[in-house]
Amino acid sequence: MMVTNKVLITGSNGFLGQKLIDLLSKNLNYEVFAISMNKNDNPNVENYHFQQLDLMNSDLLNNYLSEVKPNYIIHTAAITSVEGCEADKVLCEKMNVGVAKQLADYCKQTNGFLVQLSTDFVFDGQNGPYKEDDSTNPLSEYGKSKLRSEQVIHNSGCEYAILRTILVYGINANPNRSNLVLWAKEKLSKNEAIKVVKDQWRMPTFVDDLAEACLLSIEKRATGVFHISGEEMFTIAEAVYQIADFWNFDKSLISEITAASIGQSENRPQKTGFILSKAKSILGFQPTPFKASLEIIDKQYGFFR
Repeated sequence: MMVTNKVLITGSNGFLGQKLIDLLSKNLNYEVFAISMNKNDNPNVENYHFQQLDLMNSDLLNNYLSEVKPNYIIHTAAITSVEGCEADKVLCEKMNVGVAKQLADYCKQTNGFLVQLSTDFVFDGQNGPYKEDDSTNPLSEYGKSKLRSEQVIHNSGCEYAILRTILVYGINANPNRSNLVLWAKEKLSKNEAIKVVKDQWRMPTFVDDLAEACLLSIEKRATGVFHISGEEMFTIAEAVYQIADFWNFDKSLISEITAASIGQSENRPQKTGFILSKAKSILGFQPTPFKASLEIIDKQYGFFR
């Protein structure tokens, strides 16, 4: 009989959460459990167990963990809106830090393994691209909360992998989940004009690559912080021009704006990007080139729609 390991995915209705369910539910080595605050809206309803649960209700979460007893937890749930975290710092702290601490404490007590998703927003954008051990200096409450979550996980003494990532894009079966590529594709396909930032530099991350990195982390039980992203540095505008080129959209619909003009110069890093050598050597991570990822998305687009 095939040995199964229990993997719990938090935030299972989210963009990465759904991709992880698609990936892991097909893997016979894992029994997949998934929780989300809202009812299940993942069209893939086979081969995994779903529970609607408010992660911030610590008693309910404790009871659920005691019942399921997961060996691995991939914690994707978070409040990721920069503006949302500024508007409600108490909620941001409770969700982004408090829940991470509770999951880390559970893993410490049970010899479980925690994969925590983090962000390039732990950096200030003055010295990108960054290595894992470069100095952090978040500019926003969101970035600060994700850095605090990293710290409470480290201090818990549990076994963990923290995967920092950048501007995740791609497609899954949920039509309500948008991102830079789908947003630009949808707007330009309808000949709608769009404004894109010309003075923020990023290495966008293909969601399929990020899901694969999560799986590699638990398979190798690789501990520490890992940078996971694409390898090509673009401004947001440059990425959108590539999207337009790929699908032969009218590039004259694209106009460039500054981050300052939309209030994003003070609370978002100007230039991040990651040095991926650690993830490559330890995890065996290999990012998909941006154009190749667009080709994959184009095929998936027909499948999902």
